[in-house]
Amino acid sequence: MAVNKFYEVSGDKAKKVRQSCPRCGPGVFLGEHKNRFACGKCGYTEFKK
Repeated sequence: MAVNKFYEVSGDKAKKVRQSCPRCGPGVFLGEHKNRFACGKCGYTEFKK
């Protein structure tokens, strides 16, 4: 996926659309699945409630 899909630009501000991985830090985003968010780099997983 292109990096520009992870940010939303309004005026001169940029806002992240997806969550960053808490283990890997900023710049590594969590992929959204049906029942969870997962990091493809370290394997961190958060389940949706």
